[in-house]
Amino acid sequence: MGEGRRAVNEVQNQAERPIRVMVVDDHPMWRDAVARDLAEAGFDVTATAGDGEQAVRRAPAATPDVLVLDLNLPAKPGVQVCKELVGTLPGLRVLVLSASGEHADVLEAVKSGATGYLLKSASTEELIDAVRRTAAGDPVFTPGLAGLVLGEYRRLASEPAPAAGAGEPEAPRLTDRETEVLRLVAKGLSYKQIAERLVISHRTVQNHVQNTLGKLQLHNRVELVRYAIERGLDEG
Repeated sequence: MGEGRRAVNEVQNQAERPIRVMVVDDHPMWRDAVARDLAEAGFDVTATAGDGEQAVRRAPAATPDVLVLDLNLPAKPGVQVCKELVGTLPGLRVLVLSASGEHADVLEAVKSGATGYLLKSASTEELIDAVRRTAAGDPVFTPGLAGLVLGEYRRLASEPAPAAGAGEPEAPRLTDRETEVLRLVAKGLSYKQIAERLVISHRTVQNHVQNTLGKLQLHNRVELVRYAIERGLDEG
C-alpha cells in the first residue's frame, strides 16, 4: 500500500487537509472494510450510509470531497443518490464502486454525474488511487470502460442541443489556455496527462477546468466534454 499511501499524502499536503470521503454501501462488512482501508491510507472518512435515503440525508453535514457509492442500494438507487447530491453539493465528486460491469450501469452512472466507475474486484491499492484521482477531478474507470464512456460522450454530443432562448447572452469567451485544456479533456486525457502535455502543474490544469466550468455554467466533466465535442474541439 506504500505507493498509494504516498500519492494520497502528496494530494493531502497540497490541500493542507485530508481528503474527506463518505462510503455508501448496503453490505455492512464491505462498507466497514472500505471505510477502514481508506482511513488507514490517510483519508478522512466523515460518514458512511447503508441505503440511498440515508446517504442523501447524511452527505450535506458530512461534506465529503468524494462519495464512494454503490449502485445497488435499498430505499433509493445509487444513480438517483448521485444525481441529487451532485446537483446540491458544489464540488462533490462521485466514485461508483460496484459489482456490476454492465455497460448500461456504467453509462447511467456517468450521466447521473459520477466522475469515475470502479469494479469491486479492484485491489485496495487501486481503490486508494481511484479515490485520490477522483478528488483531483480525474475521470477514473476500470480498464476497458474508459473507451465506452468516451464513446457515450460523443453520442451525446451528436444529439441536437436544446434551442437557446431569445435574448440569452452569448457564452463567455475562454482564454487560449482554457481552450487548449478543454480540447485535451475532450480527447479523453486525464489531468495528469494534460499537465505533462502542456508542461504545467496538475493544480493549474484543475484551475483551468474549474474556471471553464464556471464560465460556461456547466456542472461536471460529462457536460464539459459534451460542450467540447459539440464544438469539434476533440478533432485534429
